[in-house]
Order: sequence, then structure tokens, then C-alpha cells
Amino acid sequence: MLGYIFKRILYMLPTLILTSILVFALIELPPGDYLETYVNELLAAGETVDPQQIEFLRQEYAFDRPVWERYINWASGMLVGDFGYSFEFQLPVRDVIGDRLFFTIIVTFATIIFTWAIAFPIGIYSATHQYSWGDYGLTFFGLLGLAIPNFLLALVMMYLAQKWFNTSIGGLMDPEFIDKPFSWAKFVSVLEHLWIPVIVIGTSGTAGMIRRVRANLLDELRRPYVTTARAKGMTEFKGLMKYPFRMSLNFFIADIGGILPQVISGAELVAIVLSLETTGPLLIAALQSQDMYLAGSFLMMLGFLTVIGVLVSDILLAVLDPRIRLQGGISR
Repeated sequence: MLGYIFKRILYMLPTLILTSILVFALIELPPGDYLETYVNELLAAGETVDPQQIEFLRQEYAFDRPVWERYINWASGMLVGDFGYSFEFQLPVRDVIGDRLFFTIIVTFATIIFTWAIAFPIGIYSATHQYSWGDYGLTFFGLLGLAIPNFLLALVMMYLAQKWFNTSIGGLMDPEFIDKPFSWAKFVSVLEHLWIPVIVIGTSGTAGMIRRVRANLLDELRRPYVTTARAKGMTEFKGLMKYPFRMSLNFFIADIGGILPQVISGAELVAIVLSLETTGPLLIAALQSQDMYLAGSFLMMLGFLTVIGVLVSDILLAVLDPRIRLQGGISR
């Protein structure tokens, strides 16, 4: 197992290097740069621009240096925790991300817990009561949850809260805590507002996971080993949890590689509609303004979390399922 983990970590290194090159290339690909965008905005607003000041800023932000040199400076800085400087916010990227990353982590993991806590029991019930009225009813609500876009559900909940309770449910905290240092009162305020984005973001994910749990569990329940376990006198619940349910978890563990990047992306449309102080809207703003170091750091974090997620899922699959072979460097 240790040899397998070491081999997977070695595979991660060239993947991350290639990812960093691609990310930097994508950031550099659009014509112009942040300064040109900034100058055009000033000119469109009717303001004058000092060419000498622009040239000074171009040298200050290293836009006059070759692309390869800027990439090396950016990549080497990330190795020591220096993600560069945000031109838009006039702050180090680390300070810009700050609380937003923390709040995004809270929302993401709360949504995952909400989704799994509801989807697994309902999915197990639907699979063990196939074609019953309960199964049909849960299937209907599952399809309804999949059909409703998250941002539309957010708008409906905001409207109902305003109409019925005369209150706004936007934001992740009370207005007086915005831009204030982190404190216990601020954390409590976040927890009080957390249930709205968790329900909105988790609805479609819960509905989809219910369908997947049901389908995977039904597939496992038809396996010969289930019949053998029943023939040996094993109770239905024990036989269900020990074998079919455990084997059906493989598909969800394999999804960890896709779950971790959500810590950064953070359901952008819902975050914009609900005015959430998460990283999703910040990533979109950085891409729109060509704030290269801020956008590049976000994209690099997405790639890093994806690689880490794949590594974690492969290790957990190997621990969970003895049928998975580790020889050859792949999990099957």
C-alpha cells in the first residue's frame, strides 16, 4: 500500500507542473492584459491617462518581462505560499482569498453532509422497496429536484421569504459582521444563515445522488453473493449493509476527485444570487478583469484539489474493496 501511495504521489508531480503551465497559458491567451483593460475602462469613463504612469505600472507588475520569466516567478512563488498580487484589489492574493475560502469550505462540506445524510437513507429505501408507492413517490420528487435549477430555487426562496416573513435571506452573515475580523459572534451568524445556501445547493445534488444510490444498490442486490448470504441465514439488514451497500459506495468514493474542487468553485450562480461571500463570484470577477495572479491561483487550486481528490479516492477504494488490484498503478 505504501509503495502504491508513493507511486501515485510521483504521478501527481508532472500532472501539477503541466497543469500550472496550462493555467498560465490560458490566463495569458486573451489579448491584452489587466493594465490595458484598466486603461480602456478609464478612457470609456472619459478620464485622462498618463502614459508614463502606465509604463511605470507595467514595469512594476512585470508586464514588460517575457512570459516564461513571469511563469517561473509565479510558479516558484506558489511553492512557498506566495500566490502573487491581485491588481484588482491591490492586495496579495492570499489576503484577497482569506475569509472567502473559509466560508466556501463551510458551505461546501455542510452541503455534502446534507446531501449524503438525506440521499443514502432514501436511496436504500427505494432500492429495497423497488416499484412500491414509496419508491414511485421518492422517484418523482427526485426527478423534480433534478429539474429545478439551483439559481431558480434560490430566487423562489428569496421571494417567499420576503413575501411571507418580510425578511431577506441573502448573504452568509448579518450585515454588521461584513468586513469585520473573524469572531465567535461572526461564526454564529454564519451558522444561522448557512441553511439557506445548503438547501439550495444541495437539492439537485441530493436528488441525483438518490437516483445513483438506488441504481447502484439494485445492481449489487442482484449479485450471487447476496443470495449466498441469505442462504446462510444472515439477516436482511446485516446482509445489506455488510456487502451490497459497501460495494455500492465505490462509485461515490470515486467522485471525491470532483467534490474537492467545489471548495474553490463554490456554486457560482447561487453565490451571486444569494450574495454569498464565497470564492465562486471572486473567481468569475478575476477572469473577467484579467487579474492574472488571482485567477491563476484559483485555477491552480482547482487542479491541485482535483489531483488530491483522485489520490484520496484511489486509496479509499483500495481499502474499501478487496477486489481492487493495486498492481500496475491503477485501481479497477
